Amino acid sequence: MSKPKVALYWCASCGGCEEAVVDLAEDLLEVVEAVDIVFWPVALDFKKKDVQAMKDGEIALTFINGAIRTGEQKEMVELLRRKSGLVIAFGSCAHLGGIPGLGNFYDRESAFERAYLTSPSTVNPEGVLPVTEADVDGFELTLPEFWNTVHTLDQVIDVDYYLPGCAPPADLLMEAITAVLTGNLPEKGAVLAPAKSLCDSCPRSDSKPLKISISKLKRPHEVEPDPEKCFLEEGLICLGVSTRSGCGERCINVNMPCRGCFGPMDGVLDAGAKAVSAIASILELEDEENATEEDILELLRPIADPAGLFYMYSLPSSLLRRSQ
Repeated sequence: MSKPKVALYWCASCGGCEEAVVDLAEDLLEVVEAVDIVFWPVALDFKKKDVQAMKDGEIALTFINGAIRTGEQKEMVELLRRKSGLVIAFGSCAHLGGIPGLGNFYDRESAFERAYLTSPSTVNPEGVLPVTEADVDGFELTLPEFWNTVHTLDQVIDVDYYLPGCAPPADLLMEAITAVLTGNLPEKGAVLAPAKSLCDSCPRSDSKPLKISISKLKRPHEVEPDPEKCFLEEGLICLGVSTRSGCGERCINVNMPCRGCFGPMDGVLDAGAKAVSAIASILELEDEENATEEDILELLRPIADPAGLFYMYSLPSSLLRRSQ
């Protein structure tokens, strides 16, 4: 009996999700024994034509990581969607837009200007910018179109399941593969991670007061947090209160607050807005009755980049989508 075919593809992301597959360690041998990897261009010598030659639906499962920002990425994920029975959005970028999604605070022109003209390390006296077509010595060269807007995977193709995280932990990846192989899958559209907040599983939860109020915010570089105390209690913004658990508390365990890579719990329409609401509810001015606008601004001043903090992983999937 032939083994189920599995594919993996990398779009706009850092490559950490590919490392997550390698992090399976010896379990990767079990995966290879159980499935037939038919497309994984970052690791093995597969070509686009190999996928094109397959029948529609022939691939049992495809993991696609990364947001979608170029015409080539759109073409490839549409091809993989046709050839796959199931598609899993693998990691924060495919799931929510991720760090590349912060590009939606700008447009294509300003991104090109910064990257190719004005950055301190750029030497480009002729001001050459990328184009989709160019004639070089009689040969026509092409580049994929660079989109103005970063999209999540499900804004481009139909997605069956979501595996969150930056990057997804190996245990959740193995559980997802096992669920597919055994047919023990939840309802379509489910996020394959616990449906509870990170605060519920945080190792510091016992130190979290029943009521938290913050009258002075601090930035992580300004203080060495007590590893036994809730970050919020110490005035550090931690998004664990509005973020799904399942990451293994990796940031918490190295004494850094959560930044929300696992995304929101079920039913939340906007992860950033949920995080803003959660943090705003525990901010407290020392003298609220006589507080001025300047007092409020002073309390919020340590939040140097509110948009980048609260929408670090989720701007393309938010109600905002982009800045303009």
